[in-house]
Amino acid sequence: MMKFRENEDAVSPVIGVILMVAITVILAAVIAAFVFGMGSNIGTTKTVAVTASQNGNNVVLTYHGGADAATLDYLKITVTDGSDISKIGTRYLYLKSGGSVVTAQSTAPASDTTFDKLPVGTTTTIIGYASAKQDHVVVAGHFADGSDHVVLDTYV
Repeated sequence: MMKFRENEDAVSPVIGVILMVAITVILAAVIAAFVFGMGSNIGTTKTVAVTASQNGNNVVLTYHGGADAATLDYLKITVTDGSDISKIGTRYLYLKSGGSVVTAQSTAPASDTTFDKLPVGTTTTIIGYASAKQDHVVVAGHFADGSDHVVLDTYV
């Protein structure tokens, strides 16, 4: 009777080589991602606080500052009337450099505008959006690095 012998001597070295190649490929991909800047385009969130409330026919917004208040250029406020979605109003709230008056206007500031820090507690009233249904208020902050972040999205 003939007995066949299995030869398993080469299995461990083959598995070891495959694992070493896999680790090398993964390590090379991670290093390449950092060298070519793929990891640098991850953005950070910005933290500023704004609250909205209904006061009769008006929407009143109050700016409360926050960790990123020093880099905030302006706020873009969009209000949609709850009873008629076609009634949309957009206002910009900011303080021009050297100015003492906070403005809330319907046009965005010019690209060459420089800004002072918006005072904490600043309020602005957007007139005539109250209805039996809730108004949708979205406030986006525009920051010195050119990024825009939604800081408030609520119904009042």
